[in-house]
Amino acid sequence: MTHIPSSESQAWTVLRRDGVAIVLEHPASGLPSVLHWGADLGPLSAADTAALDAATDPLTPPGTLDAGRRVPLVPQDSDGWAGRPGLLATRDGEPVFPRWTVTERTGDDAELRLTATSDGLALRTLLAVGPGGLVTLRHALANTGDGTVTLDHLDATLPLPRTADHLTSFTGRWPREKSPVTTPMPPGAATRTSRRGRGGHDSPWVSIASDGTPRNRTGEAWAVHLGWSADVVHRTDRTTDHETQFGAGELLRPGELRLAPGETYETPVAYFAWSGEGLDGLSRRFHTWLRDRDQHPRGARPLVLNTWEAVYFDHDPERVAALARAAAAVGVERFVLDDGWFHDRRDDTRGLGDWVVDPAVWPAGLEPLADLVHGLGMQFGLWFEPEMVNLDSDVARAHPEWILANPASVPSPDGLSFRQQYVLDLARPEAWEHVRGQLSALVDALGIDFVKWDHNRDLVEAVHVDGTPRHGTHVQTLAVYRLIDRLKADHPGLEIESCSSGGARTDLGILARTDRVWASDSNDPVERQDIQRWTELVLPPELIGAHVGPSPAHSSGRATDLSFRVATALQGHAGFEWDILGCTPEETEALGAYAALYKELRGLLHSGTVVHGDPADPALRVRGVVAADGTEAVFTVATVGSLTDARPERVTLPGLAPERRYTVRVREEAGPARWHGGTPRWLGKDAGDVPGTVLGRTGLQLPALWPMQALVLHLRAV
Repeated sequence: MTHIPSSESQAWTVLRRDGVAIVLEHPASGLPSVLHWGADLGPLSAADTAALDAATDPLTPPGTLDAGRRVPLVPQDSDGWAGRPGLLATRDGEPVFPRWTVTERTGDDAELRLTATSDGLALRTLLAVGPGGLVTLRHALANTGDGTVTLDHLDATLPLPRTADHLTSFTGRWPREKSPVTTPMPPGAATRTSRRGRGGHDSPWVSIASDGTPRNRTGEAWAVHLGWSADVVHRTDRTTDHETQFGAGELLRPGELRLAPGETYETPVAYFAWSGEGLDGLSRRFHTWLRDRDQHPRGARPLVLNTWEAVYFDHDPERVAALARAAAAVGVERFVLDDGWFHDRRDDTRGLGDWVVDPAVWPAGLEPLADLVHGLGMQFGLWFEPEMVNLDSDVARAHPEWILANPASVPSPDGLSFRQQYVLDLARPEAWEHVRGQLSALVDALGIDFVKWDHNRDLVEAVHVDGTPRHGTHVQTLAVYRLIDRLKADHPGLEIESCSSGGARTDLGILARTDRVWASDSNDPVERQDIQRWTELVLPPELIGAHVGPSPAHSSGRATDLSFRVATALQGHAGFEWDILGCTPEETEALGAYAALYKELRGLLHSGTVVHGDPADPALRVRGVVAADGTEAVFTVATVGSLTDARPERVTLPGLAPERRYTVRVREEAGPARWHGGTPRWLGKDAGDVPGTVLGRTGLQLPALWPMQALVLHLRAV
């Protein structure tokens, strides 16, 4: 790191990496301001940055507060800023108005570290342009004075140009997560919040600003995602006298975060992405950054069978063993026993918190099953919900004080059961150790390779008692992080999936310590087409659990062809959620062929660049993965409804190397797609080699596919 003297009265910082640049101005007093965030401007000399500064400065010194000064990294009222303050705090009940002085500045070509002080406060800021051009920003606030500092919020923000005139956010429900909503950029200070103690099915997920309505392949777009697994605020401030500010931060409840002298609060990491190539450009930055992490899964992602929709709570050891044998026979590599194995767990009203095997159901314990699974050459996984407790459990009867809740609501006086369960206060060391000890003992005894870590309810009136009762969501979330980190450290190689009644906790905070997410409890492939598409806006497909379920789907009752279900599951970390013991011989053969296809293609599917077409027909979905060198690609062309025209459109296949020629092969291992009318010549195996320019610009003529059908196209360069 290069030390930059803080005494310089005027200087600039230029951060550059992978096609992205951030240029900051360092004024004589106060925090720096961002002059540019977006496309790389190339090497900039001191004269160049001075010219950029002069060209973008809205105000001639000395100026006035109401004349639209530049906005610093943490904007305050004293900056003439009328939007949401970047920092809001009190000291012993009195308002805090910082006047920051930068005391230290270090950095290199892609990272800037700042320390600033003001009247008993110290602010540390880390701003970096990481692999793929993804920008990370976080702050830390220390109380270096007397008294108690109560923090209301501390957000991470970056500026947007006025051309960013649309805002896309997300909503959803169980089991229909991550539904995008696009509106004109709202005027004034606007926020989207999540107050569920987890992200929630209606989580803001990602905020996307765009120049016009966002498209997959074209146009400028800016995105922010907060790496935090609980309550969040996403914010835009489009005031008339300043640049639009765009960012996110942790949502803190009143009095939740109090800093005694010497204590420090660290914000979650805010992830910012800019793209000049639409939504796919944003995804490329997130995916590159995630794949560069040391802990990112490197090996082949094993084909999974999870038992939930196969047996539910009806655990019969002989039947589960038969299911394991059938799974191994079709090529499954990881067998996961879901809910129902532990003490007194015959339904969802009992047993949570008692992580010991139920001898009434498993009289010989789980060792015989684990040995069978391992002996069949598969990994063994087990379901837990470590953060939760039923009142009808040994641990709740012994330690009612361990429940994270308003005591007046245990049990709930109004009959609202919240899934018949409560939250275990893991910020209590003794509760944390109880869970750690029971889970760790089972991992050791059974040789568990994989934990499905579930979290099936919101945190409601989450009161943590440690002296004075206070809101407990913040400390609970940090305790969960510590617990997962400890289990991973104690059991090297253990993989953990984040499930939260489906996709209600899929953020980069939980994924800093887990190995994949369960995108949704819906295995309906029609719903899954869009759920997975918007989950992979941030997460590469190898981190997204995607399983083939039965037909009709348990979550929706919709019947679909096996070929469509297989094509959809192929887009993520694939597996089964199905009682395959009931499959016909033809279905079993198709499942084996699908398993072989997944194993053949997963090296490409989990390393290549994810791309999406922009078809005109709203019923069409065009999604592909292209090898980095352009030599191979797999595309799925799917219909989620009836096509608009009798003669469907030609679909372009983006991301291919224009100078190459490709063979196009339809993979029908799980059965052919169905259509009516004629068959385009290329589908009749008479296409020959097709230039990449034709595939990427002119496209392939589609047949008149029925609703809920998919073509899996495998392209190889010749």
